[in-house]
Amino acid sequence: MKKSAEIDYQSSIYLQLREVVRNKIEEGEYLPGTAIPSENALADMYGINRLTVRNAIDELVNEGLLKRVQGKGVYVLAPIERDLEVLGGFSQTMYDKNLQPKTKILQRGQRKAGSKYAEMFKINEEDDLYYIKRLDYANGEAIALQEIFVPYNLVPKMEGIDPSVFSMFEIYKFYGINPVRAWQTLDLVSLTQADARLLDITKDQTVFLFSCITYDESENVIEYSRSYTRGDKCNFTVHFHK
Repeated sequence: MKKSAEIDYQSSIYLQLREVVRNKIEEGEYLPGTAIPSENALADMYGINRLTVRNAIDELVNEGLLKRVQGKGVYVLAPIERDLEVLGGFSQTMYDKNLQPKTKILQRGQRKAGSKYAEMFKINEEDDLYYIKRLDYANGEAIALQEIFVPYNLVPKMEGIDPSVFSMFEIYKFYGINPVRAWQTLDLVSLTQADARLLDITKDQTVFLFSCITYDESENVIEYSRSYTRGDKCNFTVHFHK
């Protein structure tokens, strides 16, 4: 195995590796939202055993700098404050209800804004949007089909971030974007047969359609989303304030 000059093999190796990885995060070599090298790769890189690597990584996971994702690897987290209780996303809502969330990405990529979204986001019709279509689960059961539209210039490296691992709120924080308020409308609609099948319902069953426009602190629209949610699996509370 090839040993790295970054490790002094005469002193505690796992603590040194912990600081090496920490420095790579702080210096921007390992970017938020991306995976670090595997335990095997790090063990080979520094000429140490895998258990030593795991102990070092576990320390950074416990500190909140890294996040283990089963079957995917270890990802870098941004050092952010989780203070968006009101504007919490799907995963946070599920955790608050003691349910286990899961997201399956069905489609992702770029598309042109067109007239509708150009007006909404105050951009040109030929400007690109980033589009995500995903299926949201609670305790293994599909409960919502969601479409998300974001101006591409806000998140120009979105292709390198896995939206099934990180919530949109986490991704925005990677880019220094601060969602502060949203305008949401509710309707009842029917889905196409293909989309209804994804939610394990028939196309004759209606679902709740939540359309949501999210703003940052400068009142710029940063996201538009449509969430088609099974009404037989969810209930909703509205608070009125004088």
